[in-house]
Amino acid sequence: MKKMGLIGGMSWESSLEYYRIINESVKSKLGGCHSANCLLYSFDFHEIEELQHKGEWEKLKNLMVNEVENLKRAGAEFIVICTNTMHLMAPDIEDNTGLKVVHIADATSDEIIKRNVKKVLLLGTKFTMEGSFYRERLEKNGIEVVIPSELDRQIIHDIIYDELILGILRPESKQSYIDIINKAIGEHVTGVVLGCTEIPLLINDNDVAIEVFNTTEIHSRAAVDFAISN
Repeated sequence: MKKMGLIGGMSWESSLEYYRIINESVKSKLGGCHSANCLLYSFDFHEIEELQHKGEWEKLKNLMVNEVENLKRAGAEFIVICTNTMHLMAPDIEDNTGLKVVHIADATSDEIIKRNVKKVLLLGTKFTMEGSFYRERLEKNGIEVVIPSELDRQIIHDIIYDELILGILRPESKQSYIDIINKAIGEHVTGVVLGCTEIPLLINDNDVAIEVFNTTEIHSRAAVDFAISN
């Protein structure tokens, strides 16, 4: 089993889910007392969140690359970034460290194709919904991607940063997400990508009438598949 390097703490609420799902998946696939061979670096998310909202992406890139270098020195053989938004730096990490990043959008794209879904709604931070780094990886595989309206994007973003990363789960926020997803169903969307690793804390398969793509679970299982592959 390859040793995976996990970049977490963005937020620790979702990193906890990564650790759980990865270890459950290893045990399911290998049996017995098997668990993940992994290293975890966890950021202080306060620093990351401030830099994100200031648009200091170069500083964020350098932070990410530096910590991946530390994981590489500690023996990590590939990298799992335990958040959607910071995959913006995935190419820089690979170029600067030589370590493969198991990309969350690629894993999600594979799952969308597997379920034969052609058009998806992408939810996430404004950085993820409005940027191209995530959407393009889906579109290159023939998946049509739509994003919510500007007002709805702000609602989604604010709930993530003001509530979900703090572990706050409000019924009214859940309903806001469901309402936004239902609008997209009216536009013939047949799947929704929960493109922020905190959103699955609020929304699950039973909440809406279309395919739900839990990127935390999809990404975690893809990381395990890579770890145990030859």
